[in-house]
Amino acid sequence: MEVAIFSVIMAPFILFVIFVAPIWVILHYRSKRKIREGMSATDAELVRQLAKQAEDMRERIRTLESLLDAEHANWRKEQR
Repeated sequence: MEVAIFSVIMAPFILFVIFVAPIWVILHYRSKRKIREGMSATDAELVRQLAKQAEDMRERIRTLESLLDAEHANWRKEQR
């Protein structure tokens, strides 16, 4: 009886140690290394481009709001 329980418990444990644990350790240390390295040059460039696009959008929105304020002064109140 004890041998059957032992084999039922040990079989999944052995499979875990052989297959899952090494992959888990490799992926863990790979992610730690990537975090330590920081952003890559392409990631940093992408962030700069997105910041520029956001600033351009902000300026366009301000322009549109000033045009709407000049043409139709109560447009903000009518929206609500």
